[in-house]
Amino acid sequence: MNDTPIILIVDDNPTNLSVLFEYLEESGYELAVAQSGEETLQQLEHVQPDLILLDVLLPGIDGFELCRQLKEHPATAKIPIVFMTALANDIDKVKGFLAGGVDYITKPLHHEEVLVRINSHLQIQRLQRELKEYQQQLNVQNTLLAQKDERIRELQASKGALYLCVSEKLQQPLDALIGYARLIDDNIEEYGRDEIRNTVRRLRHTAEKLSALYDNLLFWSKIQQNTIEYSPETIALDEIAVYNILLNTPTAEQKRIRLNSTIPEKTLAHADDMMVNVILRNLLANALAFTEPGGEITVSVEEQHDLLEVAVTDTGIGMENEQLHRLFHTPDAEEKTGIGLPLCQALIAKQGGTIRAESERGQGTTIRFTLPKAL
Repeated sequence: MNDTPIILIVDDNPTNLSVLFEYLEESGYELAVAQSGEETLQQLEHVQPDLILLDVLLPGIDGFELCRQLKEHPATAKIPIVFMTALANDIDKVKGFLAGGVDYITKPLHHEEVLVRINSHLQIQRLQRELKEYQQQLNVQNTLLAQKDERIRELQASKGALYLCVSEKLQQPLDALIGYARLIDDNIEEYGRDEIRNTVRRLRHTAEKLSALYDNLLFWSKIQQNTIEYSPETIALDEIAVYNILLNTPTAEQKRIRLNSTIPEKTLAHADDMMVNVILRNLLANALAFTEPGGEITVSVEEQHDLLEVAVTDTGIGMENEQLHRLFHTPDAEEKTGIGLPLCQALIAKQGGTIRAESERGQGTTIRFTLPKAL
């Protein structure tokens, strides 16, 4: 890249041009010349000078008018223009400054003075350019800082909502565990085998709920810290669906809700086995929470070119559009939303898939997500 400043000299006197050209060339500048306003405009179509030395008395367009035209054009408006003229009265100097000139040199020219003025204005121009670049960098940094501050506020709000969500989600299963354990302890002598088996089964079911909540919190924490590992492999979606239906069967039986899967055998996806299990477990748990007794929940799949679209459909209470739009938002302290669905969205995105929901109040809900099909 050539950093040598370019000076455009505009003067209709060949003698002046020749002498000034030689002196400035020896001083290390790259030079261009024009002898009229029209020729100057033609030159500027090909050359972008760092400074223009402009004679006032030119044939055709005079220097003042040419300067005004250059200052009105965005491509040349920032070029400093120094007038050269034998007109030394104050009125002409004012006219030059009003036209947009930055300085005024009277003829006959003193080359050392010309050089000093050129260097001064080029230095001013360079400093202005550096200041502008610094201001732009500062604006970028301020924008980044503002974004980071906003992100910190979002994380703090999310953390507070998460603490609230965890405390509420933990309370019920912990109370149940304590209650069942106390029940066995208080009645161990009176309980028969069947009563103990039923109580232990409820204990196990409650412990599995706690384990599922722990898994959610662990995955959510890893996602927030960007430390979650993605290990795709060929997985059987039909087997994963059946497994998670069995995990949720105790809750479904308590509410008299039918769980079933219509996914054909050997429906294979290329995805992370553990992530898909967490996704289906959460979607089924969410459907169970909002489906009335006697309802039904179905897991199905549709093939779409190189993708599999899995759907979890319930006959539950459904939701309004406003709720639908907030469904996958991060935990909210005021709305007391949990991390299950936002976690599903994050885990699906990690695998290159998408998730969406369809619902109407009183008509149930269908949540669909995509996964890559196994080759």
